[in-house]
Amino acid sequence: MKASIPVLVTALVLVTTPAAAETGPRFSAPGRGGTCVDAPLTITFPEPVTLGSSGAIEIRRADGTLADRIEAATAKTDKKNIGQAISDTGLPHDFSYESIMVEGGTATVHPHRQFEYGQTYTVTVEAGVFPGHGAASWRFSTRKHPPRNLRHLTVSAAGAGDFCTVQGAIDAVPTGNTRPVTIDVKRGVYTEMVYVREDRPYLTVKGAGQGRTVIRYPNNDLRNGDKALVDGGPADVCPRRVLETSDLHNCWRQTFGVDAADFRLADLTVHNTTPDGGSQAEAFRGNNDRILLERVNLFSNQDTLRLQGKGFVTDSHIRGDTDFVWGTGTVFIQDSVLESTDRGYISQSRSDHTRPGYVFVRTKLTRAPGVPDASVVLGRTAVWRFTHSQAVFIDTKMDAHVAPVGWQIDPNDCAQAGSASFWEYGSTDLDGRPIDTSQRLACSRQLTPEEAKRWSDPSFVLGGWNPLDGVTR
Repeated sequence: MKASIPVLVTALVLVTTPAAAETGPRFSAPGRGGTCVDAPLTITFPEPVTLGSSGAIEIRRADGTLADRIEAATAKTDKKNIGQAISDTGLPHDFSYESIMVEGGTATVHPHRQFEYGQTYTVTVEAGVFPGHGAASWRFSTRKHPPRNLRHLTVSAAGAGDFCTVQGAIDAVPTGNTRPVTIDVKRGVYTEMVYVREDRPYLTVKGAGQGRTVIRYPNNDLRNGDKALVDGGPADVCPRRVLETSDLHNCWRQTFGVDAADFRLADLTVHNTTPDGGSQAEAFRGNNDRILLERVNLFSNQDTLRLQGKGFVTDSHIRGDTDFVWGTGTVFIQDSVLESTDRGYISQSRSDHTRPGYVFVRTKLTRAPGVPDASVVLGRTAVWRFTHSQAVFIDTKMDAHVAPVGWQIDPNDCAQAGSASFWEYGSTDLDGRPIDTSQRLACSRQLTPEEAKRWSDPSFVLGGWNPLDGVTR
């Protein structure tokens, strides 16, 4: 490493020279017994740095063979497989991602694949990768063997767990898994896309608290969805499509995606950091049955939460502006906050005649500062496409940003609403005073007390599944 590059490299051991030592860079290797095989490589400069358009970062094994090469010129639009994802055609699917992310004086390198256990690697940063800084080289060694207990895994960004990333722990679970597996994610910020494929059921991913464990990534439709894959091939076709045509490529654009059944997410935040106006960008997407979200923050703007099978959400906070709770699923959401960040639409149910849609019980509808009165509706749908769409709000507290009409349909003609069901019961303002619902959409209706009681039972809505059996308090 040239003496002119004073950097801090995390999870790595510097190949030092006397001249380099005189510059005083500090190095650390978090984790006991070597570096995580899934660790991103972090380089910290003493001042803000930019990513160049030439040069590469090479990672070589101890025998000199090339393990990975990351080009600076293509780092912002690089591709790799995540979670062993496969398309509907059985081909591996590669996600678009940033292999080198720069934030201030920190550059984080995300290799294309995991390292090997018990291996020593040398990393070389070529001149041009970071303009104004010359070449650098260091080496590190990984842990000798994988964790022995695959029923209970820990994740720590600081290297104090079995893995350094959430995806690394998920990938350690064998495909075809038939037993419950718990993944504890320690406090920290995890900048990554996460994907759970269909044949990894029975997973619990549990953080250290909603404000303590944060999984974030700016994934969206322009990066990994319909707009990005307009010319997509067989490797890009979504598995488990509910709507054959419109779901063709829109399953890859979320921060955290799950195609497996019997999945539980608890005590953490998932934040899709795509800027407002940056296209559809789910924080969490679940496309299977018995998906349970408990004490989670889900933050984005458009399409924050998408559930396509049977789902249950409790004691959570969901934030967004456009259709930020949506999908084809049968979903029960209780005791949660739905925060509108701009004028728009809270829900868009695309349920069909075979199953219920989205049911909200004891939720609180709030707004961010600056969101105008009467600028948000409870739900909307295109009734010419989804004639059986259903959304139900029971015992809901809502601020004045909810418009008196309550609902929106396309076309705006109740004679064409088909059997769409927009139901409500016991709505109040935030102080608990009943609100005036006399101006609600003509084809919506208020439930009777008996109906409200029945639809307030999650096992009734979810076809016999009682998710409360799996909820911890």
